Amino acid sequence: MAFPGFGELRKWIVRTIRPSILNGIAQLPDVAIFVSSNKASHVPAGLHRASRLVAATTGLWKALGNLETRILGSDLDGIEIEKPVFVSGLARSGSTILTEIISRHPDTGCHHYSDFPLTWTPYWWNRLRERLPLPEREPVERAHRDRLMITPDSPEAIEEVLWMRFFPEAHKARRSHVLAADNDHPQFENYYRDHIRKLLAVRKRQRYLAKNNYHVTRLEYLLKLFPDARFVIPVRKPSQQVASLIKQHRLFSEQDATDPRVSRQLQLAGHFEFGPGRCPILIDDRQAPDYQEKSGDVAWYAQQWADVYDFLHTRLQANPALKSACFIIRYEDLCSETRHSLQAVFQHLDLDDEASEEIIASRASTISTPDYYECDFSTEDAALIRALTGRTAELLGYHDD
Repeated sequence: MAFPGFGELRKWIVRTIRPSILNGIAQLPDVAIFVSSNKASHVPAGLHRASRLVAATTGLWKALGNLETRILGSDLDGIEIEKPVFVSGLARSGSTILTEIISRHPDTGCHHYSDFPLTWTPYWWNRLRERLPLPEREPVERAHRDRLMITPDSPEAIEEVLWMRFFPEAHKARRSHVLAADNDHPQFENYYRDHIRKLLAVRKRQRYLAKNNYHVTRLEYLLKLFPDARFVIPVRKPSQQVASLIKQHRLFSEQDATDPRVSRQLQLAGHFEFGPGRCPILIDDRQAPDYQEKSGDVAWYAQQWADVYDFLHTRLQANPALKSACFIIRYEDLCSETRHSLQAVFQHLDLDDEASEEIIASRASTISTPDYYECDFSTEDAALIRALTGRTAELLGYHDD
């Protein structure tokens, strides 16, 4: 496929974006934070400036996205969005590793770290990156310090910036974040479909793949938009997931204390799970005071686990079509029965073929239970987690937490 509009885009970039910012975007692979934690600055300056610039001119970038769609024109007409794949669950449940593995299938195309912050023009930006003299980047451990190695071309949750523009209440602390089947937003829906088709075009793939933890309250809305969608929902034992969430929250909070850009960068990238700017996923706006009154991180994250997964279980029982489209995978099974678990995932996605078998064979031995932190809750905290999550945990097959 040709590169329509490249000359116009290049002229606009030269006129509008400082070379130092462009260089920062192109070479820095992490969405939010990528500098070693022993340094005072955790957010690359070029990336942060570029992120703020794009956020401040979102209306312009939205218009550029529409222009990109119009210029591509008939080149997009033959691209169908068939059986898109959405990986969604609370953070620290295995969604990243699942997305990375699924993304290796030659049929799937997803966003990469390098797509941020120029998320709005996926076709032009990726074609431009192909022409930039970028150095090879060795895989490095991501900012979460959780053994996952990434490069600029690693899959990442990028599309939330689009949702935030069209749904400005998406992360407000006092509003329900549920989008149901009866929600309607034609402008967003057309834009989103065009965005997906442009990403598939530039990736030369057939199946859209997205990791977005916030989709866990949007599943029925997404199923309305894409009736043949497939959802992969990772869950994790409450005590282990709460411990991991707290570890990340404290890590990013400590980094923010020495570099205030950390919390701002997380928000610019659409990440509200950790750090001083954290915001719960609210199922009901009446739940907001519950989080404000939580006296500690254990209660806050245990309540979030219970609210989100109880909502998910309730909707799956009420909606047979949604239940059929969803595959729930326990993190513990992914670690202990990796091959079988991944085969079940690919089968659910209708991607169980020779390519998936090769992917499973190459990745199965690399997945294991985390050994880089201890889950050492006090007796009181362990009892609190059980009290808040116990009923929902039982429904999801956890009988000893």
